[in-house]
Amino acid sequence: MAGKSRVYKSSHFSCGQMEALSALCDTLLPSVDVDGQLHPSFHRQFYQTSASMTATPHHVAELLGGKIEHPKIYLGRLAVGLLSTRIGTFVLCGRKSLCPKFPYFQTFSEVPYEEREQILRSWSTSNFLLLRILFTALKFFTLLLFFTQVNEKGENLSWKAIGYCGPDPGCAKTRILKTSGPQECEEKEDGASQDELFGPLYKGIINLDQSREEALHKLQSLGFPVSTPHSRNRRLMSLNPSFIVKCDAVVVGSGSGGGVVAGVLANAGHKVLVLEKGSYFARTNLSLLEGEAMDQMYLGNGMLVTDNLDVLIVAGSTVGGGSTINWSASIRTPSHVMREWSEKHELELFGSEVYQQALDVVCQKMGVQSEVEHEGFNNMILRKGCENLGYPVETVPCNAPSDHYCGWCCFGCKDGRKKGTSETWLVDLVESGNGAILPTCEAIKVITDDINGKKRAIGVAFAFDTPFGREIGIVESDVTVVASGAICTPALLKRSGLKNPNVGKNFHIHPVVMAWGYFPDPSPDAWPAPEKRSYEGGIITAMSKVVANFETSGYGAIIQTPSLHPGIFSLLMPWISGIDMKNRMVKFSRTAHVFALARDKGSGVITSETDISYKLEDFDQENLSKGLEKCMRILAAAGAEEIGTHHSTGRVLKVKQASEKEFERFVKEESLRPLQKLSAPIASAHQMGSCRMGVDPKGSVVNPKGETWEVEGLFVADSSVFPTALGVNPMVTVQATAYCIAQSVLQILEPKKIM
Repeated sequence: MAGKSRVYKSSHFSCGQMEALSALCDTLLPSVDVDGQLHPSFHRQFYQTSASMTATPHHVAELLGGKIEHPKIYLGRLAVGLLSTRIGTFVLCGRKSLCPKFPYFQTFSEVPYEEREQILRSWSTSNFLLLRILFTALKFFTLLLFFTQVNEKGENLSWKAIGYCGPDPGCAKTRILKTSGPQECEEKEDGASQDELFGPLYKGIINLDQSREEALHKLQSLGFPVSTPHSRNRRLMSLNPSFIVKCDAVVVGSGSGGGVVAGVLANAGHKVLVLEKGSYFARTNLSLLEGEAMDQMYLGNGMLVTDNLDVLIVAGSTVGGGSTINWSASIRTPSHVMREWSEKHELELFGSEVYQQALDVVCQKMGVQSEVEHEGFNNMILRKGCENLGYPVETVPCNAPSDHYCGWCCFGCKDGRKKGTSETWLVDLVESGNGAILPTCEAIKVITDDINGKKRAIGVAFAFDTPFGREIGIVESDVTVVASGAICTPALLKRSGLKNPNVGKNFHIHPVVMAWGYFPDPSPDAWPAPEKRSYEGGIITAMSKVVANFETSGYGAIIQTPSLHPGIFSLLMPWISGIDMKNRMVKFSRTAHVFALARDKGSGVITSETDISYKLEDFDQENLSKGLEKCMRILAAAGAEEIGTHHSTGRVLKVKQASEKEFERFVKEESLRPLQKLSAPIASAHQMGSCRMGVDPKGSVVNPKGETWEVEGLFVADSSVFPTALGVNPMVTVQATAYCIAQSVLQILEPKKIM
């Protein structure tokens, strides 16, 4: 079954270690002999290509060698080292690694493929957690890299076989490299305006990583005083900054929190600088390639996971933050959540008319509407399944037009019709003439001073890369607003010396589990229509609250659909064997997914941006199990030929061949399987609560106005201030909350403006 591996050298691993790593990758994705079988040539090529034939082990070595930061990444390097030796292979693999001839012990690359496959399968279900972590990491890296890497033509050899078209074919504009300047772009595409080429923010983007002198001159031309550090200011000089720039307010983060605050303050006439850790991608710079987008636009290069690899975390890290790469769902704060926050948590804001007006303002700004002209594959199935079962189903409001039929918005919106902050509030910032955005600038710490016996924020120190190395800049400001998201905000506050024990705690994630259903297209009258593909169309346009409990506790699970392109699809799908994985992948384009998203009571802790722990409570697992059961029933009721979950057992039910009793048994058994300890992948696209708002510093990080209890003039304005998990897609709630916090910031800035 397995073809001969190609071994690649790596600066991180020896030749023997690369042989072991190549054997691991080729066990997960082997070369499968299909000669004599009736496969089109592109199917045959896909089956016959192993991971090492595409240099996947080399790319995995780069990740293990240091590109990915994780507290347990050393386990991967340790395992590869052990598997390159005979004794180490025996320690990790046991008797299956032995051979009947002297010297009996073998390195992992010498073990026959069939035994290697059995070894990896045993790791995936091992009672030893570290072995399950090892298997999960290797599967994650190998499959994701194999199905997302592209050649010089921007293609992947598997895509044709699995029915994937690559980047959105509807976006035909030539991609302009982000290093190009306006003059170069005019030469490349005559007649196109700079706004069309660079997006509406190009006048306010300051790229310190290209020409610092030119960037600082541009800042000065926009009205921001720039100076060199003064030797008498010892505290600032200790940071060894290259320059100091002054403004009224500095905002760390440009997503649904920071973008709103920045736009509001700039429109009110205040000078605002936005520091964004991620890069800026104008519409024409978006490749819409899954691997490239994850690497460049997602936190942790799209490979962020909790400490035990039991939750895959998806978070934006680019100008516009999560609003640039999210799935467009624009749901107002549910009434039961507002009631809970205002009554139980005594936060009057959320029960006020002021908050209702804020919801109206942000929804109008984003163009939120509830019409869908043409529904995509997954949502058609969700809606039909619910209707056939009598489950409630409703249309999800989106911040995009009704005809926005696009499944690539998780990689940025090429036509700009999805109204994230880079198309709305940040445009206000730039057009006001009072603001600028500094991409690829990572906040290191909030700078504080002791004034009248109290700490006060006076600015932010940040780092940026230049052709000559890493440099430090300082922004001095009257007010500092941190809006880096629920993962990066608490980490920044800790680095800045805040001692409040609540910083980083009460971290909620909206855990998600999925079910899948296969809908073949053997005939022209197939449903959904043969031309429909799982990755196309609006990502979330339908939703069911059949087990959401909105009318009672508010703690339950909503049912929606995801955006899964080949890489993420492959790492979520259970791995039983190499050929089974390839068989699952060729069904990719007609495999629908429906997920259950829980409003979690369980919580975690943020120690740093790469050290994240989370505990799923039994109550949350029960809600996810109820939701997962409904997901499978919905898929079957919509006409799926096969259904299954992502549980490691990889069971599949052929629905139309099963009796009612067999169907009921399968659904019950699969939905009740445990989710903890890597038995099934859990995903999170929403993170919140890690710097929660409250009325008492003993149980919260910020007060009802969004200002930290410890440091005056330091505000937090993102999802980390949520008192509890929200239970629905959080974009609207984040923006409305940030809009209200911006009014609190104005109360500080306006008197100073008059003075």
